[in-house]
Amino acid sequence: MKLSAGHRRVPPVYAPRVSSSASRPSGIFPPLDPKTSTSTVEMRVRFCETDLMGIVHHASYLVYFEAGRVEWLRRRGVTYAEWAERGVHLPVVEAHASYRAPARFDDLLAVDTTLAELRSVSMKFAYVIRRGETKLVEGFTRLGCIDASHKLIRIPDYMRDVLSAGEP
Repeated sequence: MKLSAGHRRVPPVYAPRVSSSASRPSGIFPPLDPKTSTSTVEMRVRFCETDLMGIVHHASYLVYFEAGRVEWLRRRGVTYAEWAERGVHLPVVEAHASYRAPARFDDLLAVDTTLAELRSVSMKFAYVIRRGETKLVEGFTRLGCIDASHKLIRIPDYMRDVLSAGEP
């Protein structure tokens, strides 16, 4: 598919397997409902997150992504610590951010976090950071599922159940 300049292909949102289908790539599951797979958290920009120009440093947005992801899980009744106690870890293996407009000290930001893709051994969260209606940053992180010895493992069913559930 050829796209014109300034346009990009947006990947579909995927969820745990309900039935098998030859049309989907192996290890990717049926689409998730974006209404139940998105959570929003508000954050205020702290002074320590800005540079000498008073603009949020580009690396701070990755911290905002993580805060959004942790809250996304918390709203579904789980913490990373609980999964780590079971010997399952979710390290970030890929991160991307596209910057549209700057945020500044004391701005109130909304971080929209969406589980965009769920595969057999990884998941992808998409983020939009806004100030009011102004979109500041879009991005994503991919997390791999590993055991306590850092070996790649399939995402356990109990985790899939949480990941595919909406906020209560």
